[in-house]
Amino acid sequence: MAELVIKDLYADVETESGPKQILKGVNLTIRSGEIHAIMGPNGSGKSTLAYSLAGHPKYTITSGSATLDGEELTELSVDKRAKAGLFLAMQYPIEVPGVSTANFLRTAKTALDGVAPKVRTWPKEVTAALERMDMDPSFSGRSINEGFSGGEKKRGEIVQLDLLDPKIAILDEIDSGLDIDAVRTVAEGINRYSDRGEHGVMLITHYQRILRYVEPTHVHVFVDGRIVAEGGKELAAELEVEGYDKYLKAVHA
Repeated sequence: MAELVIKDLYADVETESGPKQILKGVNLTIRSGEIHAIMGPNGSGKSTLAYSLAGHPKYTITSGSATLDGEELTELSVDKRAKAGLFLAMQYPIEVPGVSTANFLRTAKTALDGVAPKVRTWPKEVTAALERMDMDPSFSGRSINEGFSGGEKKRGEIVQLDLLDPKIAILDEIDSGLDIDAVRTVAEGINRYSDRGEHGVMLITHYQRILRYVEPTHVHVFVDGRIVAEGGKELAAELEVEGYDKYLKAVHA
């Protein structure tokens, strides 16, 4: 059973004028079988939480801890965090010209598992994963995200999630910029991953629409660098109607 435990986490982001504190004491535990929706206004620190956990060099954890199955992530390099079982689907997936999707996936899978996927079966697995996300198998031969639409990039992130099979998935606004059909397809991919049992999900989103297809076990309101309210799926419905105004007023009172 996987367990990500975040305790009193503080983090800065590097700006032109120097470090700026963004995270101000985050406490959160995500276990296998759980889907935690992190919702909050722009600039509240949701993406900072995602990138700090993943080890982005622009973000510095200044205090607190984050452990995955007891292993302290903050002391690990980015690649070792991935090997420990952490996965980040980026809000803005980058293009990597000259590196085919198939080669990237095989290299990543080899690094994670310590053994290369079988040449005889791996191409079939990649094709099947692409088709599950309504992507043509020809995408496997194309450079990572190069020339992909926004929706194709987001669906490609779920292809990675499917094949790399991490313990904990952090999905940073995986629904942003998607039309309703693409939201449904991405949601189905998230549900397939979650339904395997030994996985936990942190789903960062502004809107309830993806939560109509991915049912969260927990919903957290994130304001001013920390979690200020928690509840079940009914909290997401409340936020859709009322917004974040009362939480913002409470924080800045």
